[in-house]
Amino acid sequence: MESASLMSLGNPFPCTSQSPRSRCPSEPKKIRLACRRRAPPLKATCEISRRRAVSGMVVLGAAASCIDPLALPVPAQAAMPEPDVIRYRKLDSGVILEDVVEGEGPEAREGDLVKFNYVCRRANGYFVHSTVDQFSGESKPVTLPLGGEEIIQGLKDVLIGMKAGGKRRALIPPEVGYISETLKPIPEEFGPRRSLLSHAKEPLVFEVQLLKVL
Repeated sequence: MESASLMSLGNPFPCTSQSPRSRCPSEPKKIRLACRRRAPPLKATCEISRRRAVSGMVVLGAAASCIDPLALPVPAQAAMPEPDVIRYRKLDSGVILEDVVEGEGPEAREGDLVKFNYVCRRANGYFVHSTVDQFSGESKPVTLPLGGEEIIQGLKDVLIGMKAGGKRRALIPPEVGYISETLKPIPEEFGPRRSLLSHAKEPLVFEVQLLKVL
């Protein structure tokens, strides 16, 4: 019964109704003429409906464009004041340093032997090399002395003062970076080594985690 009643409705959208010129053979001539005379008001109603629909869409679009995501309610936890700590520092060597995790234990000093992991990227975020495999999570930490001329100066400045378990992020300018191909840390594989040295004349971002002071 329900399907029959739906079929009897015909076309429910007046805007797509049949042309007023189309005739129904089963209707008398007077009724067909009356349908012709009533067709223009139906078309006018359709045009008004269209204009109202378009106008409503414009208003909704304008309202949506006025929604500012920054004006949404902020959780109470996010509104808590941050501790008064200077996170970024610029060293005399030109290295810009950020303390991410402080760590524990004695600080690494010049001349100490340290074991650490690192991720090296270009200043635009492009990955260069890492001691931690991004797929398996396996790491091959580097062990270097914080003295002499074996390690690049900028990374030495980053490691000095760190504690075991600590993490730092630093932007190292090329003047205290890989000024020589013999400086470390440097990948053993040819491809990563070549990639690193090809960017030696630009600032590099190092994310360092100190594992142990030996």
